[in-house]
Amino acid sequence: MNASGGARDRARWLRGEIEAHNRAYYELDAPTVSDAAFDALFRELRELEAAHPGLMTPDSPTQRVGGKPLEQFAPVAHAVPMLSIQTETEHDASGAQHFDARVRRELSLADDLADVAYAAELKFDGLAVSLRFEHGLFTQGATRGDGVTGEDVTQNLKTIRDIPLRLAGMPPPLLEVRGEVYMCRDALAHYNEKARARGEKPLVNPRNGAAGSIRQLDPSIAASRPLRFFAYGIGAVEGWSLPATHSELLDALAAFGLPVCAHRIVARGWRELADFHDLIGKERPRIPFDIDGVVYKVDSLALQNSLGFRSREPRWAVAHKYPAEEARTVVMAIDVQVGRTGALTPVAKLQPVFVGGVTVSNATLHNEEEVRRKDVRVGDTVIVRRAGDVIPEVVATVAELRPMKSAEGDFLDRVPCHPPFELPVTCPQCGSHVVREEGGIVARCSGGLVCPAQARGALLHFASRRAMDIEGLGDKLVDQLIASGQVKTPADLYALTSSMLASLERMGEKSAENLIHSIKKSCDTSLARFIFALGIRNVGESTAKELARCFGSLSALQNASAAALEEIPDVGPVVAKSIVDFFAETHNREEIARLVEAGVRWEEHEGVASAATGRFAGKTFVLTGTLPSLKREDAKELIEAAGGKVSGSVSKKTSYVIAGEEAGSKLDRARELGIAILDEAGLLQLLRGDDS
Repeated sequence: MNASGGARDRARWLRGEIEAHNRAYYELDAPTVSDAAFDALFRELRELEAAHPGLMTPDSPTQRVGGKPLEQFAPVAHAVPMLSIQTETEHDASGAQHFDARVRRELSLADDLADVAYAAELKFDGLAVSLRFEHGLFTQGATRGDGVTGEDVTQNLKTIRDIPLRLAGMPPPLLEVRGEVYMCRDALAHYNEKARARGEKPLVNPRNGAAGSIRQLDPSIAASRPLRFFAYGIGAVEGWSLPATHSELLDALAAFGLPVCAHRIVARGWRELADFHDLIGKERPRIPFDIDGVVYKVDSLALQNSLGFRSREPRWAVAHKYPAEEARTVVMAIDVQVGRTGALTPVAKLQPVFVGGVTVSNATLHNEEEVRRKDVRVGDTVIVRRAGDVIPEVVATVAELRPMKSAEGDFLDRVPCHPPFELPVTCPQCGSHVVREEGGIVARCSGGLVCPAQARGALLHFASRRAMDIEGLGDKLVDQLIASGQVKTPADLYALTSSMLASLERMGEKSAENLIHSIKKSCDTSLARFIFALGIRNVGESTAKELARCFGSLSALQNASAAALEEIPDVGPVVAKSIVDFFAETHNREEIARLVEAGVRWEEHEGVASAATGRFAGKTFVLTGTLPSLKREDAKELIEAAGGKVSGSVSKKTSYVIAGEEAGSKLDRARELGIAILDEAGLLQLLRGDDS
């Protein structure tokens, strides 16, 4: 379909507006419009491009995410190698002095000549990448790899909004930009909080998070991570008369629309370099992203060329790192903390020690396997590390300082005073059994409904819309109910009265009555909703529905063996073990009994047979894109009512893919596998029983 001039102009204007707002938000940290207004612009552009495919351009903001998952990364040979730089071993001012002395010696500069000008900048702790721009358009991105050959990660780098899809101004025909992908610490913490709430594994630290995200084969994963980018140099260039200095080069990159870190100066001589190193060292805790030092570069590009390279390192640059933030102390005890998802974490209680700018008295030991690997025991002298705002951790034990005693009956044979650490078999918070998934290293409390450490998450999940649907029971109210002691477990909700709620902050009489009404209303539910509300690990909404259909009653599910559970579609060994472990815990069964006594009820049936009936029995559907009249949930309910199953991913077991507008990679995958593709009309026709 040909687009009118008005549509073309509108699309061009929308692309410019969206990129301007993106730059204001991500580079300048100064949003110019609300999220809703930005979303409206983006939605209009996407609809315009869908109606007029000829308007879509490679640099359109809508093209940042949408590539299908790759089988593997293709190799990329760097036109100009991405070399490492030498690290200065001295952490004090002498590090800057030694570098300056080497540069002056290589350039044959007499002591009485003027100081050398240096560009001083931060040494980012992330993942080095190279971006290739052809006539201003971002065409390829690659990892550093071994410096000579990297991996093509273009799809993932396109998801980073810091990286322009088209350069501003008058860029050269070819420009390779070198830089670092990183994460801010607060953004990582926010991401991890949401990941834990979804039951997903959190990212370990900003550096691992950045590197791991860029090496994901599915670009949608990278798009979900809070990745940022800084440019700090160039590789291959064609058709551009370079500036005279490195600092001017960075200014030029910034003018092209590339993000360049503001923490940089031009220093004269080693003393100003040392002052910069000292200043950044003091500011380091307040810098929002991780660094492990600063980098010094001879500012003049002509002098850089004259100095050249030594082996695989430039003579004109050096990394001046900061000392590791470590100290020695003694382990007084090893406690076990229970997290919001039930994960048990051993924590070393330390003799207080000053490290990383603060006094530390606790340090994480991560998990039982890590404690055993490092063999940390009570009484041990250990090395503790704390970098920036990272949680202190025990790095290693000092074996020769371990307290020993004479073995019984033998004064010559000496043994450690304290035994190896063992994780408790019951939860220290609620006494429920501790379980561990096969092959997993994280141990968890199985008392999800009754464990105080998991109370907040359990209550919010129980009350959520897809579970018991208790309207009005949000985060703040749950926090107040737990803090007041009125609610400890889901069954306590059904004992609440309006007068009990009235004492809570911002809880008027009308609000209290509405909440009580919503709680009473939730008593009439379905077995599938109730199973989902229990918060059994690895059991999502779809699996809960399948379990309800196949077993028919809660009693049958509670008493099902792992083997019987694995007969259910999409229930493998891990999910089966989670279900068995949950119902094996007496506390959970008692809590379910309390809920039933409180009036929670649902209809039950014979089970199994209903799972095999219906027109769509044994069929698996995948929904993708936006349907003309049916909401996705409505389509899902129609399919499930006919005995079918709705899955979130396309596989060889998929029977049909129902595709609407803006269908993405799922549609491509269906075509690759030769799976039948229907639109909304085709689905409705199938539901009516017309297969023709």
